[in-house]
Amino acid sequence: MTDQRNLILAIVLSIGIILAFQFLYELPRLRQAEQLAQQQAATQPVQPGQTPAPTDAVPPGTLPAQPEAAPAAAAAPRLPIDNGRLHGSVSLAGARIDDVTLADYHVTVERNSPEIVLLRPAGHPDAYFAEFGWVAATPGVVVPDARTPWRSDATGLRRDQPTTLRWDNGQGLAFEKVLTLDDGYMFTVTRRVTNNGAEPVTLHPYGLISRWGTPATMGFYILHEGPIGVLDGKLHEIDYSDLQSDGKVELPSTGGWLGIGDKYWLTALVPDQERPLTATFRYTPHDGQPRYQVDFLGEPVTVAPGATVALTDRLFAGAKEVDKLDAYSESLGIPLFDRAVDFGWFYFLTKPIFHVLNFFYHLTGNYGVAILLLTLLVKLLFFPLANKSYRAMSKMKKLQPEMMKIRERAGDDRQRMNQELMELYKREKVNPVSGCLPIVVQIPVFFALYKVLFVSIEMRHAPFFGWITDLSAPDPTSLFNLFGLIPWDPPALLMIGVWPLAMGLTMWLQTKLNPQPADPMQARIMLLLPVMFTFLFATFPAGLVIYWTWNNVLSIAQQWYIMKRMGVQNPTA
Repeated sequence: MTDQRNLILAIVLSIGIILAFQFLYELPRLRQAEQLAQQQAATQPVQPGQTPAPTDAVPPGTLPAQPEAAPAAAAAPRLPIDNGRLHGSVSLAGARIDDVTLADYHVTVERNSPEIVLLRPAGHPDAYFAEFGWVAATPGVVVPDARTPWRSDATGLRRDQPTTLRWDNGQGLAFEKVLTLDDGYMFTVTRRVTNNGAEPVTLHPYGLISRWGTPATMGFYILHEGPIGVLDGKLHEIDYSDLQSDGKVELPSTGGWLGIGDKYWLTALVPDQERPLTATFRYTPHDGQPRYQVDFLGEPVTVAPGATVALTDRLFAGAKEVDKLDAYSESLGIPLFDRAVDFGWFYFLTKPIFHVLNFFYHLTGNYGVAILLLTLLVKLLFFPLANKSYRAMSKMKKLQPEMMKIRERAGDDRQRMNQELMELYKREKVNPVSGCLPIVVQIPVFFALYKVLFVSIEMRHAPFFGWITDLSAPDPTSLFNLFGLIPWDPPALLMIGVWPLAMGLTMWLQTKLNPQPADPMQARIMLLLPVMFTFLFATFPAGLVIYWTWNNVLSIAQQWYIMKRMGVQNPTA
């Protein structure tokens, strides 16, 4: 019994430490990171005619000297982008994809708030862009660079309408880029080189994504943000800080993909899946500003006189929607593309839970209702185990008067009390720890659902009913301002909303249904736990609190019914 008391005290102390860490450090830090991310996302893209002169990204391999004669980027025309889901433009100076906003996603839950800005041109403080080009292996050959003035007769880049950009190097090489944008987030870039000269020319194809400045990240250990890729079938996740230390990470591969991921957004290069390449993750500070780049350098191709060589690569720039990533993975043969979403170590459980939630969402049109249905499904799956456990707990409840008599007889003799209790459990065929089984088996489901709510863009700004407008964020109400009736914003510690209170109440009712410990101190601690968990859950996503509250309600109903059938008197006493 002493060991049991020490265990409970250790649990209470641990929860206290977690609460202190959550409220005093983690919650303020996460809110600051979210505010910084919103400020960055709300920054408007540089408008055509205001585009600053670009600075070259780091080319894979070695580029020969580039011609200086090129129009200033500020005067360069741009090719508008609009497929219904992406807005922006492509700079005809360098043919960079450097201005993209996401039409379906906004900075806040308000639909009139700014669209999420994903890519920005070079020269912007938070520049973020992609380009595809050539590195000349034949000495003296001029290839297009960041200032090359590409020509196009098209009026814009729209859904499934190929747009061709052209440039001639004046040495017999004619370069073309055919850009195609689908109805989602995938650009297809087909590069053609026609050799009108008398000598063969050897070129290396490359693609790169460059990001200037270290973006605001959540800094949460369960979420990877930064350079990422699947190369030779293996997932590589590299933190910004690690890349700063290493400077460069180089990996050979055949096909695969590589890019830079945020919590909800991804920009990724998808090279030809049949061609060998060298993938590189780089950190290259410039004028005190950190710059990150992911790129690939393909094996050389030789263009014979009078011949044309064409290569096709792709660029993903958009939201990490699981169904969309899965569709691209299947249709284009992109390996493990869904791993761009950080489903974590419990991938085998997390992704199925996501798909079940998504299925229920398509049935109901509400992710909150989908969570309720998922909870009901989990309860049905564990119904036999829970029934067995609740029967054992009901037997324990029946034995409560006898247990109290043993405690009174034993007095301060803990050894005698424990010995008599064990004999009672053995005689009545009761397992005192069986009541923990339903909770233990649901812990992986709990963490998997937490992960889904935390990383899935489908949950971002997903409403439930009433005041819950974002299931991925904590309940915004607070008991301490009477749920908004008093014009006062309580500190984070006092943001105890309606759903956390409901969770705490149902947890307290469930505790009352369970057999009470013989030790009064342990009994008081067990009744205190719902209060502590109320404060803890107040910082969790509302969707998770709704899941746990509804789970408690179903458990209470099941346990109460079993107790009544077994004749346990006054089950809520």
